[in-house]
Amino acid sequence: MLQPFHHKLSHHSQLGGIETAVLDNGPERGTRIAWINTGTGLRFKVVIDRAMDIADAFYNQHSLGWMNATGVRPPQMNGDKGIDWLKTFGGGLLTTCGLTHVGGPESDEYGERGLHGPISNTPAEIESIIQPDPIFGKMEMSITGKIPQTHIFGPCLELRRTISCVLGQPFIHIHDEVTNRGNTVAPHMLLYHCNFGWPLADEGAQILWKGEWQPGNPDCKIFSATNDFHTCPAPLQSHNGSGEEVAFIDIAADDEGTCTCGLYNPKINVALAIRFSKSQLPWLTNWQHWGEGEYVTGIEPGTNPPIGQSKARAQNTLLFLAPGETRMYDLHLQVLHTRDEIQSFINDLTITQ
Repeated sequence: MLQPFHHKLSHHSQLGGIETAVLDNGPERGTRIAWINTGTGLRFKVVIDRAMDIADAFYNQHSLGWMNATGVRPPQMNGDKGIDWLKTFGGGLLTTCGLTHVGGPESDEYGERGLHGPISNTPAEIESIIQPDPIFGKMEMSITGKIPQTHIFGPCLELRRTISCVLGQPFIHIHDEVTNRGNTVAPHMLLYHCNFGWPLADEGAQILWKGEWQPGNPDCKIFSATNDFHTCPAPLQSHNGSGEEVAFIDIAADDEGTCTCGLYNPKINVALAIRFSKSQLPWLTNWQHWGEGEYVTGIEPGTNPPIGQSKARAQNTLLFLAPGETRMYDLHLQVLHTRDEIQSFINDLTITQ
């Protein structure tokens, strides 16, 4: 079957593909990135120097992710103390947390751990970039890199990440492999901090997930049985500064073990669905921070809620990797824009509180 561009195309970049670059101005100077264009209106920036996390992301004219005032920053390799993580956290569509600790700063007999661990402040070594070749019917593209989290006499973990897309389809697939390359058993926690901002997250937009939930602290006002926390509110003065709330969700899965969640904004007729395996990522965290000028909600699949290594150890829910052991994770983000696919997405997520 002939493609509509048969004998009309000279180079794949006319439709889409992967373009690498180095940012050269302001605080972001020297940071390696890769722009990925799916040719569907979905395009996004992979920050190679920050664990191949995703910063800016757009569908046509609409921004999908939230970028805070920090923007893209080079990695801070020694930033794993206290809340130093926040100094270079720019938000973005995806920030990786882990690989041995997810949660607030803590210290115990097993060591000292900073907020959300060091992996997002670690550059990747790129192994491969595969471009599409639509002239010969090859529509797949991918970028693969290795990100080490290691120190002598301590855990020696490696994250191998592949981000793949198909030219002509509005989705992002992230395949991660976490391997213990050390000679001792290592603790393991992982969380995908997916951040959504305006205009996808806007007053009246729907935050879609299903499952049993509990508030992150007993004083929650948003996550209460009397409040509609599935609908984005107007900016809240009470969230200016450090105001925020979270819910920890035992997310429901379908008969095949697949979990689905995401956002839908009827004003722009765009939804973003996140899908993953319950067996790989059994927990979901919903972060809501509706400050003026800092308007964001996070939908965050993880091996654990962000309770920290110490509490997970005490609850006997902390994972461990034996020497040479690998755990695999897959995260699928898809933009939905047709009436039928959006309605199916909503129907699959009967909202319960």
